[in-house]
Amino acid sequence: MAIYCIGDIQGCDSALGRLLDTIGFSASRDTVYLLGDLVNRGPDSAAVLRRSMRHGDAIRCLLGNHDLHLLAAAAGARKPSRRDTLASVLDAPDREALLAWVRQQPLARAHTHAGQTLLMVHAGVLPAWSVADTLAYADEVQAVLRSPELPAFLQAMYGNTPDRWSDPLTGTDRLRVIVNALTRLRFCSADGVMDFESTESASAAPPGLMPWFDVPGRRTAGTVMAFGHWSTLGWLNRSDLLGLDTGCVWGGCLSAVRFGSTLTERELLQVHCEQAQQPGG
Repeated sequence: MAIYCIGDIQGCDSALGRLLDTIGFSASRDTVYLLGDLVNRGPDSAAVLRRSMRHGDAIRCLLGNHDLHLLAAAAGARKPSRRDTLASVLDAPDREALLAWVRQQPLARAHTHAGQTLLMVHAGVLPAWSVADTLAYADEVQAVLRSPELPAFLQAMYGNTPDRWSDPLTGTDRLRVIVNALTRLRFCSADGVMDFESTESASAAPPGLMPWFDVPGRRTAGTVMAFGHWSTLGWLNRSDLLGLDTGCVWGGCLSAVRFGSTLTERELLQVHCEQAQQPGG
């Protein structure tokens, strides 16, 4: 049995199929975690969702900002942008089944391997959050995604404020901070104020900001974490940190990490992808 993490797919189902072939994926033997942004920008989002659904618990997904955008577009809470490629889902004969499946997916996952914890999110974790906090806050959002309150939440989900976590937060403000941290975060200040303007590489942090994973005293430091979302960051491999968005939809690679007998034993496996979008276009 092998454990894998795969970065942002963004509707590039052909690349996902080739990567699963490359790693020799067996649904009866292996477990694959997809780190969010399953859909959008690429040519066949519906096929990515159907493939994930077909493999049941062997492919375990979490949601990214584009997956939540799909739900918002389907509910009429957000108009698709000119760069969106969501029609394969929104116009599909099995649209309702696809959307219902997306609603069941969490915003964070944890996996215990050889006595070590692997924490997985799409984008980032605020420095004040522990592993237990991260999973509990993700559960709060997931409960709303599964509930009749979803349409109202999607109408209020977008926005950059509040820009920091506070335990007393309630209602929509609380949920928005959780969503923004787990699905959009790249840079923040030393005291956890989030920035959503810069999408540059980690080395080009705006003044007063740093990558979320470099904040001193981050409570999840020391726990192995895997994330995607940051294509300009690319492949990042530290002892307790794995960045796996390697720009598949932009003509880069779709990347997987295979873990060995421990989380420190890792193998990077990649397939090159056809460019589906022009960066900045």
